Amino acid sequence: MAGNPELGINAILGSGIAAGLFGMLFAPLVSRALPLFPPVVTGSIIAVIGISLMPVAINWSAGGQPRIRDAATGLMVDNPAYGAPEYLAIAAIVLVVVLAVTRFGRGFLSNVAVLVGMGAGFAIAMALGKVSFDGLADVPWMSVVTPLHFGMPIFDPISIATMCLVMVVVMVESLGMFLALGELTGRRLSRDDLTRGLRTDGLGTLIGGFLNTFPHTSFSQNVGLVGVTGVKSRWVCVAGGAILMAFGLFPKMALIIASVPQYVLGGAGLVMFGMVAATGIKILLAADLRNNRFNLYIVALSVGAGMIPMVAPKFFQQMPHALEPLLHSGILLSAITAVTLNLFLNGGRRSASADVIEPALAH
Repeated sequence: MAGNPELGINAILGSGIAAGLFGMLFAPLVSRALPLFPPVVTGSIIAVIGISLMPVAINWSAGGQPRIRDAATGLMVDNPAYGAPEYLAIAAIVLVVVLAVTRFGRGFLSNVAVLVGMGAGFAIAMALGKVSFDGLADVPWMSVVTPLHFGMPIFDPISIATMCLVMVVVMVESLGMFLALGELTGRRLSRDDLTRGLRTDGLGTLIGGFLNTFPHTSFSQNVGLVGVTGVKSRWVCVAGGAILMAFGLFPKMALIIASVPQYVLGGAGLVMFGMVAATGIKILLAADLRNNRFNLYIVALSVGAGMIPMVAPKFFQQMPHALEPLLHSGILLSAITAVTLNLFLNGGRRSASADVIEPALAH
């Protein structure tokens, strides 16, 4: 869409608005898939979510991506700063501070261990002259987002159909994230809970189209933060939303926050993303892996399928381009594999009842 002069940004925003409305209407159908997610399926998917996030944290710790685009030639070249010792050292310091505050801190201090670690890393990076505030003087103190800033959206049927397909992929991924969040907070999610969550994703995308931004989705990185901090209050999420709105209104504040180097985020990311994978493993403990050998096949193949886009990005390069949103999502591949194998091998039976899950998690 971006490369087509007849479509461009207005078609992207229009397809986003339509996809958001589609997501709100389609949410109840996706949430009906809840019975297809017993512990062996849910645990496998959540483990893949965590594992697939680890390369993000690892690259952050090394200072970004191993290959970057050269500004002069436009070609991809090796990143000369990737893996610099000072980047790795600061990421390690952030990780150590997070663990130390978690171990020895009490109450509120322990809950904000990740923030303390990132603050320490940011301070060290500033002292070393590694933080840039370029452009801070050029942005205004306050700015209001103007709806439909680029003009009226273009509702192109092909673009809308493509974005709706992507929305289905996003909703399946979000379903796994919601289940992971439910396990982390000790709350069994109902079908209505999932429907409300998916509709909120759609509503965010719908509103975003009018406010000149791209489709929204739940980010699995944030799920790990719940496990690390132990903070489970929805009011904290509301406060976080208010802070993000403030960043949108006060560009200078947003630029300062955006100046936090990636290697500072990397040290905290290793903890947060690993926590997601650990949650998936904990759920698998509630599945009958000892006596039901079929479940071992489900875990093995679904995790393997989920790893394909991460370890072999070009594995599906000769498949039809229309399948790209499906084949390049490790979470979706894992979900499809786990659900299909559970139906085939276990006949759709739940490998462990919900009554078994909660005591196991409580223990």
